[in-house]
Amino acid sequence: MTDRPTLILGSGSPRRLELLAQIGVVPDDVRPPDIDETPGKAELPRPYCARMAREKAAAVPCAADDIVLCADTTVALGRRILGKPGDAAEAEAFLRMMSGRRHKVITAVAVKRGDRLWQRDVQSTVRMKSLSDAEIASYLASGDWQGKAGGYGIQGSAGALIPWISGSFTGIVGLPLAETANLLIAAGYPLLKGTS
Repeated sequence: MTDRPTLILGSGSPRRLELLAQIGVVPDDVRPPDIDETPGKAELPRPYCARMAREKAAAVPCAADDIVLCADTTVALGRRILGKPGDAAEAEAFLRMMSGRRHKVITAVAVKRGDRLWQRDVQSTVRMKSLSDAEIASYLASGDWQGKAGGYGIQGSAGALIPWISGSFTGIVGLPLAETANLLIAAGYPLLKGTS
């Protein structure tokens, strides 16, 4: 079947590829955009996350009829944005801030085709248990914090640190599948038709 539009995933995240595969979607190409992800002064987490997804979609090179899928996941503690930690010390600081508290995980998804853009964001609440020094040291030593917003990935060993969530598990991992599927369908991508 060749009448299906080309789908480009604008993300270098292996987790997003794995999540798409769960709903039978395999992108034709992966093109992570290179954009400045610095939050604006006093920018709040949810608008920041939505802006990042939009800017990523705009930055991916594509043909006029290609579908581009981009997403951004932001961890927010109150009004504070916890991005990807630059080193183990920053990851440790993030974990200590979240220890024993609830935080929000926002994933914004943007789907672009031609000059049209479809966008959704999904906000979930996550509670991290009170972490001991030994738990923090063990998690940091695993290296699993690298490249992850907030310094942890719920689908990895940090799952043992999170007793409770409210919202979208796939959204917390990095791509809310129900909402993403709806956006792809809106953009004309043939989903769930059993075509390969």
